[in-house]
Amino acid sequence: MKSILILGCGYVGLRAARLFHRAGWRVTGVTRSPASAAALAAEPFPVLPCDISTPGALAAISELHHPSALISAVSSGRGGEDTYRAVYLHGLANAIAELRPARLLFTSSTSVYAQTDGSLVTEHSPADPASPTSRILRETEDLALRHAGLVARLAGIYGPGRSILLRKFLDHTARIEAGGARHINQIHADDAASALFHLIATGAPPGIYNVSDDTPITQLALYQWLSTHLHQPLSPPGNPDPARKRGVTDKRVSNARLKSLGWTPAYPSFQQALIHDPLLLQAARADGTGDAPP
Repeated sequence: MKSILILGCGYVGLRAARLFHRAGWRVTGVTRSPASAAALAAEPFPVLPCDISTPGALAAISELHHPSALISAVSSGRGGEDTYRAVYLHGLANAIAELRPARLLFTSSTSVYAQTDGSLVTEHSPADPASPTSRILRETEDLALRHAGLVARLAGIYGPGRSILLRKFLDHTARIEAGGARHINQIHADDAASALFHLIATGAPPGIYNVSDDTPITQLALYQWLSTHLHQPLSPPGNPDPARKRGVTDKRVSNARLKSLGWTPAYPSFQQALIHDPLLLQAARADGTGDAPP
């Protein structure tokens, strides 16, 4: 039986774990805290707590060794540079050295593309981020690539309980920044998980893959659509948040390479997700929280 270890069995990682389990893989999940692991006790596969940033912590769990595949889908929470380096870079380095997976995949972010001109970016486009946290993601990508790994650059993840853009629109705190011309790139959490499954299960060649939906959209166009669809006034103008942890960029992310491998998003646009995933709007109206799309 093929085995997979998922570091970061959270919002996307848990969804991916369930896909692999349903496909007949032996799945083991890892979370940072015992409380998070205990909350997943009802899952049909084990989820173990481990601080992957501590050298030797993974090696001490013998059942984790030599998986057929390893996915690092960890999150920094709301930490800064030190947390990013510990969780992403040191965590992946420890996993490679201590577990020796046959294949590995690191989930990165499209925030590593620093373009500000609205241009179309592919996996061959320059990725030279200015923000310190995104530079750490690039270091971790390079580590994965040096070990013949896969890198999945995820656009802004949203889904039930996680869509700050939608929540702010509903609670009237959203602002249209600098005329709303900046492009927003997003991916539904279910589609992000299916992309990770597809890359591993189909034996995709090592390298970088953008994981985004089919429809980059300007902030203004998206808020205009939300205003019409939800019968709510358009958000007023405002200034960009200068404290965005991964910086302010403007680009259109291409998913063509991933789609060439046979993957297709179930939700090709945020608008389609809002129409066809009723839980998305329900959770946002219940004040769901999440991360802003890069």
